[in-house]
Amino acid sequence: MEQVRVLLADDHALFREGLAGIINNQPDMQVVGEANDGLEAFVKAQELKPDLILMDVQMPGMNGIEAVTQIKQVLPEVIIVMLTVRSDDDMLFEALKNGAQGYLLKEIRSQDLLEMLRSALRGEAALSPILAGRVLSEFRRLSKGRIAEKEDDNGLTEREQQVLVRASNGATDKEIAAALNISLNTVKTHIRNILSKLHVRTRREAARAAKAKGIL
Repeated sequence: MEQVRVLLADDHALFREGLAGIINNQPDMQVVGEANDGLEAFVKAQELKPDLILMDVQMPGMNGIEAVTQIKQVLPEVIIVMLTVRSDDDMLFEALKNGAQGYLLKEIRSQDLLEMLRSALRGEAALSPILAGRVLSEFRRLSKGRIAEKEDDNGLTEREQQVLVRASNGATDKEIAAALNISLNTVKTHIRNILSKLHVRTRREAARAAKAKGIL
């Protein structure tokens, strides 16, 4: 039997060790490499050419969402399943949009995890039940003709405008994350997108540009 080659990417060594033990006990799976962050995962994915990558969402440096984007550009055939401790809708949809085949909460039982991974390898979506419900709700909303995040004339989505308003009022990334119930990395991603779309370099410049354009 040819084994599925698995790469693990998580910044917690103890969690990686436990996950590696579970996977290596399977007759059809083998862990061929481990990475401590998104950048290392990107490099090792190109070196090892795994069939499946289990990727933590929250990692220092290049996070899991950024790593998925980079890896799928050079290895479009690889199956990537995200692992997370919290259910952040923005991160969920961003990961799926950028090519992730699944998105699982770390609270999942080992047997359920293995079943989900095998489903992903068959080309099926691997989603924790609560997250699958959110994806279905979003699909239903879109099918009714409503766009989840409408962009204004300057290309900013509704969520980016919410982030920009709070940032312009002096809120820190942590405060914005708490107010909008999103992760710190999601806030940073929105800030980068805002600066890029408004063609500015700093938050202060973004606030001035937004006021001039009538966004704020």
